[in-house]
Amino acid sequence: MSMQVSNGSGTQLSRRDAYLRSHLTNLTPSPDPLGLDDLRHTAQALVKEQTFPSTKDEEWRFTDLSAMLDLDFHLSLDQQPALSPLDVADVVLPEAAQSRITLVNGRYVAGLSALGDLPKGFIIGSLANLLQDPQLRPRLSQYLAQSQGSNETFAALNTAGFQDAAVIWIPKDERIEFPIHLLNLALPGSAPTLALPRCLVIAEAHSQLTLVEEFRGIGQGDYFTNAVTELYLADGAQVRHTRLQREGPATFHIGRTAVAQAQNSEYAGCAIAFGARLARHNWHIHQNGPQTQTQVHGLAVAQGTQVADLHSSVHFTQPHGSADQLHKCIVDDRAHSVFNGKIFVPRQAQQTNANQLNRNLLLSDRAKVDTKPQLEIIADNVKCAHGATVSQLQPDEIFYLQSRGIDQSQAQRLLIYGFAMEIVEKIPVESVRQRLSERLKQV
Repeated sequence: MSMQVSNGSGTQLSRRDAYLRSHLTNLTPSPDPLGLDDLRHTAQALVKEQTFPSTKDEEWRFTDLSAMLDLDFHLSLDQQPALSPLDVADVVLPEAAQSRITLVNGRYVAGLSALGDLPKGFIIGSLANLLQDPQLRPRLSQYLAQSQGSNETFAALNTAGFQDAAVIWIPKDERIEFPIHLLNLALPGSAPTLALPRCLVIAEAHSQLTLVEEFRGIGQGDYFTNAVTELYLADGAQVRHTRLQREGPATFHIGRTAVAQAQNSEYAGCAIAFGARLARHNWHIHQNGPQTQTQVHGLAVAQGTQVADLHSSVHFTQPHGSADQLHKCIVDDRAHSVFNGKIFVPRQAQQTNANQLNRNLLLSDRAKVDTKPQLEIIADNVKCAHGATVSQLQPDEIFYLQSRGIDQSQAQRLLIYGFAMEIVEKIPVESVRQRLSERLKQV
C-alpha cells in the first residue's frame, strides 16, 4: 500500500508525489540570489505537476528508483568546501591544466579551477559571476533552460534549484586548441546530499570546441547528482564532447544532456559510465538544420549490483542529416544495464542516413540487460538501420589466446579490453584515453 501525505489543502498526495515536492522545499530561497525568479517559478510549477517516476512509466519501466524514496536528500550548505588543489591533483588533465572549471556540489570553486588568459570574446566561468554583467545577462538568458525537453521531471527540478553553472561560450569562427575540462565533484555530507550541477555551452557559427565533462566522487556517503548540460551549436560549429561518470558506490546519478544543432554543424559525443549505485543518462539531440552530423558513442561498465541506464534520442527535422550511434555495455555479477535509443525521422527529413547499434557483453549468468533500439521513420528516401546484440565471452576465442601461451584469466581480460577500447579510442584527449585504458584493465 502506498503512503498518503496531505499537502495542507486536504488533498492527499502519494508517497512519490510528496517525495518529489519535498525537494522543492530545500532549494534556492526567494528572492533568488541569481535573479532568475521567473525561471525558477516556472520550473517549480512543472515539478508540482509531475510525479516521481516509477516502473509503471514507460520511460522508466526498466529502472527502479524506489530505493531513493528512503533517503531524504538536502542541498549542501557549505559554500567553501574543505578541499585543496592537492585533492584534485590526480584528476587534472595535463592538456587542460589552464582550462579547468570545477564545481563542488554544484557550486563553482575558484580555488580548484584554473582559467588562464583567454582570447577576447571567449566566455568561460561561473554563471553567478557572469550574470553580474548587465550586457551578458540577457544573452545568457536566451539559452539557459531553453532546450527542448526542459520540462522533464529531473530537468525541471534542476532548473528550480541550481545554485551556479559552468558557462562556455565560443565566439564566431574561433577555435580553442586545448580541451576545456569541466570537473563536477560530489562531496557527501553527514546527511544524504543533493547536488544540481549545470553547464551551458554555446558554440557560435563555425567555432570549434573540445569539452571533457567529468563527474567524480570524493569521500563516502549517500548522494544524489541531478545534472543538466545544454549545448547549442550554431551554423557550422563543431563540438567534441566527452562525458565521464565515475561517482561513488552510494551515488544516484541522473544526468540530462540536451544538444541543439543548426545546419552544417557537427556534434561528436562520447559518454563513459563506470560509477554510481544507479546511473541514468538522458541524451537528447535535435538536428534543427540540414546537412547536420551527429555521432553518439557510449560505454557503460556495471559490476556488483550497479544499474547503468542510457536513454537517448536523435530528432531529425531537416534533409541530408546523418547520425551514427554505438553504445556498448559490460555487465558483471548481478548488475543491470539498460539501453533505449530512439531515432525520429519525420517526412521532411529526406535523404537521412542513420545507424544505431547496442552491443552488450555479459560476464555473469546473474547479470541483466534490457535493450530497446527504436527507429520511427516517416520519410521514404532514407538509409537507416538499427540493432542490438547480447553475448558472452566465446570459449573458442579464449582457447585461441590460451594456445598462444596466455592464461585463461588474462585471455578474458584481453577480450573485455578489446571490446571496450573501440569506444575509448574515439575520445579526442590522449590523457583521458590512457586513464580509461588503465581502468579497463581492472575489469
